[in-house]
Amino acid sequence: MCYGPEFIATAVQEWLAKVGVKTLYIAPGSPWENGYCESFNGSLRDELLNGEIFYSLAEARILIEAWRRHYNTVRPHSSLGYRPPAPEAVPSPVSPSGSASLHLRPTLEMEASMH
Repeated sequence: MCYGPEFIATAVQEWLAKVGVKTLYIAPGSPWENGYCESFNGSLRDELLNGEIFYSLAEARILIEAWRRHYNTVRPHSSLGYRPPAPEAVPSPVSPSGSASLHLRPTLEMEASMH
């Protein structure tokens, strides 16, 4: 039995209709109409799929999830000023000299200097 793209597309369209989502179509051969998806697909292909061979569905799920987490929380995105879209931790403020400084409340600063 063949599960070609036309069958998958039909199943996806049926599922979307059940959950109440409407789709927007782009003209075939017009990837510029959806640059976000094309950019993501290119990154996924270049950074993961071209360099991996998946020997099982479980392995594919684990590696793709690891890549997804890296893509969203670590990897710099040029459109966001070379920051990740959803960093795991917020970096501490950096002083103009380029080094991070420790900022203590005045009461703690006095206690720290007394010891």
